[in-house]
Amino acid sequence: MSGTLRRAAAALLRWGPGAGGVGLRGAGVRAAGAGTGAGGGGQAEQLDALVKKDKVVVFLKGTPEQPQCGFSNAVVQILRLHGVRDYAAYNVLDDPELRQGIKDYSNWPTIPQVYLNGEFVGGCDILLQMHQNGDLVEELKKLGIRSALLDEKKDEDSK
Repeated sequence: MSGTLRRAAAALLRWGPGAGGVGLRGAGVRAAGAGTGAGGGGQAEQLDALVKKDKVVVFLKGTPEQPQCGFSNAVVQILRLHGVRDYAAYNVLDDPELRQGIKDYSNWPTIPQVYLNGEFVGGCDILLQMHQNGDLVEELKKLGIRSALLDEKKDEDSK
């Protein structure tokens, strides 16, 4: 395991806001909160549109810049570790209807929730497992996103 990967893994285990380095906002991260239109009639259709709008969508507690729970922080850090900068992030703490609505939509009781190409992947535990066993690299490749970990491995192999 490379030094960078070891440090990132240690940061994931710390579970603290901002663990793992400098600011969390990548150039493409789009945060949304209140006013997402998740409540009311047609909630499932509205949520369906939200999860399909971008290749990578995350519903979390807080924002990518300031996750408000360790699990949300871990998801942000995993995406960051893979170099995923262009994703939509929805803060469920800003909208109680969105918070419950996304749980009902996915039939998954916890936040954060990750969607890839409109399909529900799971929460922090699932994303961490995918990261650890290499499945996340493959899933990102299917979306046309090259994991930054591939570049790191290539650099390490050339040494």
